Amino acid sequence: MSTKSSNSSDTLLAANRAESWLTAERAESWRRGKRLRGEVFGPATEMMLDLANMRVGDRVLEVAAGTGDLAIMIARRVGPNGYVLATDVSTSMLNVAAEAVLNAGLTNVETRVMDAENIELDADSFDAVICRMGLMLFSKPVKTLRGMHRVLKPAARVFALVWSTEEKNPYRGVPLAIVRRIGNNLTEEPGLRLFALGKPGVLEETFRAAGFLDAAIYTVPTQ
Repeated sequence: MSTKSSNSSDTLLAANRAESWLTAERAESWRRGKRLRGEVFGPATEMMLDLANMRVGDRVLEVAAGTGDLAIMIARRVGPNGYVLATDVSTSMLNVAAEAVLNAGLTNVETRVMDAENIELDADSFDAVICRMGLMLFSKPVKTLRGMHRVLKPAARVFALVWSTEEKNPYRGVPLAIVRRIGNNLTEEPGLRLFALGKPGVLEETFRAAGFLDAAIYTVPTQ
């Protein structure tokens, strides 16, 4: 009886945490964090976009787009004849993103609510797929990558930015290590998956399992 009760409580706890990412309050917090994200992830983001080698007129899918700051950067690279589809599971996040796009004067960005693990889009329809700081948070990253692979045009690529290891990121790694030591059954909390793809070889194997044959890994310091 106690085990059954514990499992029910854990399920409810996980659901509540997942829902917290969908709230207007979380979206507003994310909007306010734009400048900090730019400072911390700026060099890595620019390197990722440079590697993507997006051309004017390209169609780009962004997964886990949040409040749209990266979608705007991509939209400016592909130009008015290009197209950016910014997807996220949170309507609140995408509402903020749509407002940011409007304020930026862009007309080539569409926002759409979509679960990253169930990408329902036409096959062979995008020139690139971008995912910044989201892939390691998904409970089924291989399934997510397979969905990305399916919508790519031939020879097109996926570009993902993820955290490396806890040891290389003590600012976040130390608190999470403490949480694991004192917490119970918290492994499904997204924050505790920050470093899930960071260990050597894990990210490459995840891409290979999803059908990508030539994954290239780059390490870039954050601010």
